[in-house]
Amino acid sequence: MKKHPIRNGFGHVPGHAERTIRGLLIWVAMVAMPSTGSAVQPARQSADAEANEAAERGYRLLIETPLLPSDFSQSVFDEIWQSWPDDLREKAADATTRQRSRMAFERYGLTTRPGDDSGRPLQYVVGEDGGWTMNCFSCHGGSVYGEPTPGAPNNRFALQTLTEEIRSTKWRLGVPLGRMDVGSMIVPLGTTNGTTNAVVFGMGLMHYRDKDLKVLSKLPAQLTHHDMDAPAWWHFSKRPFLYIDGFARKGHRGLMQFALVPENGPEFFHGHEDDFRDVFAYLSSLTPPRYDGPVDQTLAARGRHLFEQTCAECHGTYGVGETYPNRRVPIDELGTDPVRLRALSVEGREKYADSWFAHAGEADARSTVVDPDGYVAPPLDGVWASPPYFHNGSVPTLWGVLNPSHRPAVWRRSSQDFNAREIGFRYEVVDRVPLDTTDPVIRRSYFDTGKFGKSNAGHDYPDELTIDEKLAVLEYLKTL
Repeated sequence: MKKHPIRNGFGHVPGHAERTIRGLLIWVAMVAMPSTGSAVQPARQSADAEANEAAERGYRLLIETPLLPSDFSQSVFDEIWQSWPDDLREKAADATTRQRSRMAFERYGLTTRPGDDSGRPLQYVVGEDGGWTMNCFSCHGGSVYGEPTPGAPNNRFALQTLTEEIRSTKWRLGVPLGRMDVGSMIVPLGTTNGTTNAVVFGMGLMHYRDKDLKVLSKLPAQLTHHDMDAPAWWHFSKRPFLYIDGFARKGHRGLMQFALVPENGPEFFHGHEDDFRDVFAYLSSLTPPRYDGPVDQTLAARGRHLFEQTCAECHGTYGVGETYPNRRVPIDELGTDPVRLRALSVEGREKYADSWFAHAGEADARSTVVDPDGYVAPPLDGVWASPPYFHNGSVPTLWGVLNPSHRPAVWRRSSQDFNAREIGFRYEVVDRVPLDTTDPVIRRSYFDTGKFGKSNAGHDYPDELTIDEKLAVLEYLKTL
């Protein structure tokens, strides 16, 4: 498969910039002739230019400005290889510093930044003082089959292992432990590579704040730990609500809640509102990468017809006049893993609804659904590029989504190459996670759907289709 163009970073012209250029050419043609409407296009051009500038500021903020205390230093990262398993450590001992860095990026699911030769990771802000601070791209900036892509789910991120080995390295070097090093001994960060316990992070942090975001002294909350697959950010512009259950209406303040570390008081959030308006603009600007492999257009056309008959009611329509229904499907009907839905209590959702994040009590207050009954069917733009599937990342390919009986019970991604036959990961199936696997990165590369919160059941609707019809729908999904 050929490399796809990156259409959602700043290394290539994104869709909104293309519209700006097209608008400029039309305007140049219009000013050459008398027209009573000639003032309209410059205003539109100006608005597009402002949106592009805000989006670029938002991107730069995420990769250049630390919004949390740093997690570790460059010197610690340079020594992390000393905490690796024996065989890998032996290879690293004979490598250069640059080669070791590439090995570490590969081990932990880090990528470089598109169009940036600095070698710095997309997923961390690296300050002038050498401090590494996690940013939003840790979960929402991965690669699409090996191509670094801001906004793609980071389906290789080994956060738990990275944190454990950073902690071990700090112990060995006599460096004080940080919040992540200590916190991860109490709260699990993610039991499978590419998924994290991020929802619980947000719940736990919000527990210690009042509605004005002042820090409270309270006993720890009882939390239901579970792993989630990060959603693709290129769906942000379509979705009016945040999260898989769609409980929080979208707004720039809601994007700030993962900065709720004790060091950031209310003044931090008030002072960074404009910055997060820019982040909102950046997320809104993202578009999915386009599939550039072979497509059977006749089969895809048949698949589109079937999709619009059987899938569009929940997932919307695509192309000219496209629609997105933002439909929440009751969990009893959907049948997918219910842990994520039940992990957030009504009380916790109400606390968010009353907080500064939801603009409580103001004219532009955000509506909040405090007792959702299911999950919202996501848009499917770029779905070929965002495996694994389901909210918990339990299904490695789209063919598995369309064929419930084909979903593997225990599986492991086998390479970063594209699985053109099933659309998604290349993977291997095993009977169980090998008991003799001591390397935590390898052990956590296995996905066991029998574990809590990791079920791959449900969403059985495609079984109404024949195999040939499913193949047609699969072909159509490449084109979205």
